[in-house]
Amino acid sequence: MSPESSPPVPGSPQRSGNGRETPGTGPDGQEPPAGPETAAGPETAAGPETAAGPASPETRPEDPPPVQDAGHGGTRQVPGEAALTAHAPVSAGPPEAGRPVRHDDHAGRFGVPGLPVSRNNPFYVGFVGTIGVLTAWFLLKQFTRLSPLLILIAVSLFLALSLDQLVQTLQRRGLSRRVSVTIVLVGAVGLFSGFVSAISPLLVQQGTELIDATPELLGRLQESKLFQQLDREYGIVSQASTEIQNRLATGDTAVQLFGGIFGAGKALVSGIFSAFTVLVLTLYFLASLHAIADAGYRLVPASRRERVRLLGDEIIRRIGGYVAGQIGVASVNGFFTFILVSICGLPYSVVLAITVALLGLIPMIGATLGALVVIIVALFSSWKLAVGIAIYYVVYQQIENYVVMPKIMAKTVSVPGSVAVVAALAGGALLGVLGALVAIPLAAGALLIVHEVLVPRQDRC
Repeated sequence: MSPESSPPVPGSPQRSGNGRETPGTGPDGQEPPAGPETAAGPETAAGPETAAGPASPETRPEDPPPVQDAGHGGTRQVPGEAALTAHAPVSAGPPEAGRPVRHDDHAGRFGVPGLPVSRNNPFYVGFVGTIGVLTAWFLLKQFTRLSPLLILIAVSLFLALSLDQLVQTLQRRGLSRRVSVTIVLVGAVGLFSGFVSAISPLLVQQGTELIDATPELLGRLQESKLFQQLDREYGIVSQASTEIQNRLATGDTAVQLFGGIFGAGKALVSGIFSAFTVLVLTLYFLASLHAIADAGYRLVPASRRERVRLLGDEIIRRIGGYVAGQIGVASVNGFFTFILVSICGLPYSVVLAITVALLGLIPMIGATLGALVVIIVALFSSWKLAVGIAIYYVVYQQIENYVVMPKIMAKTVSVPGSVAVVAALAGGALLGVLGALVAIPLAAGALLIVHEVLVPRQDRC
């Protein structure tokens, strides 16, 4: 069979005798019905719109290929008219240059958001940079005025983080967050009130006795052989007497005495107000701690929010655990100091125990400072007793460093010794005692970020 006599294939175009192609037949041998193009004639295929009307969707030209976007340094797909009509809101303006129209481009509660300013504009860069420099300069100038308030806020926040450990413990036992916070708040306020009411009379009594006994203690110190030997070599008594006579002659002593009394009263009132402020801020921070953290996490892009949340929660856990552990270690030191002073028969046992506990909150050197206070008080009674107390504190600090501290600080903060020393020194140089208190837990958080974020990123490079 020759090619000319082969039967036509259904659906294929046929060539007529004059060389013009005709539409093929359908599966049943019938010609397909005339469409928009065939009904209007062959001229309708020349463009999307003719006198017969717009072109059908089947014959609409394809969207143009991606073009280079000079404003954003990438390629973009220029949407067709139908896409713009379908997706753009009625009240919205033209789409942003270099960005395709998205399905979520809709008017919010306060209207349609405007187009973002191009960050490549030199005016934008200069304006934002100037605002940033001025803001930093203003905050730096105001930092000295705000430093007392910032210290109270930092102390309250760290106390709230430590109490949050108790809240989480109650939550693990099946209680809700609100009930757990209420129990901890009531317990903390009750414990603080009971502690203050119990020790205040004794603290005032022993403090007054210590002030009244100061001349007698100084007399004993002058009668000691060690002091007399130092006086013979360096003339301590004569220099002190000369200084006192000069001040009495110039009249500055009364002014300084009145200023000292007024300053002491002012410091007492300020201390009471600061303690009350810390208590109130701690309660508020503890009640809204998770809300504050969630508000901070919302500022992070959604693609990274979960990872930032996990890292932030771990940092909060470590800081809270460190503060709670440090309070526990200092309390143990104060408790054993009270027992030691009571056994040795030294006065002012309550005052000394509280002093040692408060100084024990200072990392690295707090326990040593507390021990020196007790040793100095013991020197007024007997140098042999002072030596015995010094030996006790040397032994106790070894037990604290290798037994008590690892037990209490387990699963809270893991910081190398060198990093802890450098962090405590740097924090103390910047913010004093408060800086030394917060430096080690902040260093622990920084090490966590380094191990979990920076090191894996460098390993992938």
